[in-house]
Amino acid sequence: MNTLYWLVKREIWEHKGGFIRAPLIGGAIFLVLNLMTLITSEVVSGQNFRFGGNSIRELGKMLDDRQLAMVGMGLDTAMLFSTGIISVVMGFVVFFYCLGALYDDRRDRSLLFWKSLPISDTHTVLSKVLAATVVAPAVAFVTGVVAGLITLLMYATVLSMHGLGVWQLLTLAHPFRVVANLIASIPMYFLWALPTVGWLLLCSAWAKSKPFLWAVAIPVVTGVLIWWVQLMGLLPPGNFYWSHFLPRLLGSVWPGSWFPAAHHAGGFEVGLNGEDNPMMQFLSLSNLYGTLGTTTALIGMACGVALIAAAIWIRRWRDDT
Repeated sequence: MNTLYWLVKREIWEHKGGFIRAPLIGGAIFLVLNLMTLITSEVVSGQNFRFGGNSIRELGKMLDDRQLAMVGMGLDTAMLFSTGIISVVMGFVVFFYCLGALYDDRRDRSLLFWKSLPISDTHTVLSKVLAATVVAPAVAFVTGVVAGLITLLMYATVLSMHGLGVWQLLTLAHPFRVVANLIASIPMYFLWALPTVGWLLLCSAWAKSKPFLWAVAIPVVTGVLIWWVQLMGLLPPGNFYWSHFLPRLLGSVWPGSWFPAAHHAGGFEVGLNGEDNPMMQFLSLSNLYGTLGTTTALIGMACGVALIAAAIWIRRWRDDT
């Protein structure tokens, strides 16, 4: 266990740019853009800053409890949006990290050094899996939470300058609930991303060159062949491969890719009584972990474990010497 811990730390040290700097830069850009938007609104509109034809000061007096709750939804969504932007960046980081995780060791011959140490291939591959599915989302979500809280304070402060109480706005939002739901989604990400992580690591361990080409070309060409066979009438028509299989194989490393499965699981209803934020419902614990009981999730996890096991087996003999 101690060996695995230090191997994961090694991955973080070697890939600080992707795991740490990329989320921080994405969060900083998001905050700067929001600050520019607020400054522009203040300069252009001044004290007569308007929303829906009414000044903010007038709007604050006109809103009833239900409408104020909608304002809270907007603030919650702003917090989640910051995490969403950073999560998109993280998805690309994880995708290309997994592609190079085992291939780069063979390309620069550092594989020979690591094999000379009393470190098993299982520990090495699992450390890369944990770095991609636990460390990366944890850093991204924490960065997104901090950026979201700062964004919430920025908007609340500006609106308070136009007649709406800053503490009233902060009580309308649900920052602790947003944070708790995001933290709870990390184990969900770990399980959901397994098929894509497993496939990319398998290609990284097997490909002699250009693992990206192999990882993308094989499933895409397979899909084209299936479409052609269906067109020839040799298979019944259907869109399962392109709408379900391919997104799970290549797109599961992007957080939120489980939303369609959560929706089809029947655990989500838009605008429940008009009193809850639909996005918050998507991130609720019952909805998130109810998705894990779906056929899509279970098959994906089983395939992911099998692909990771295959990557470990291939790494035992694949040294390109």
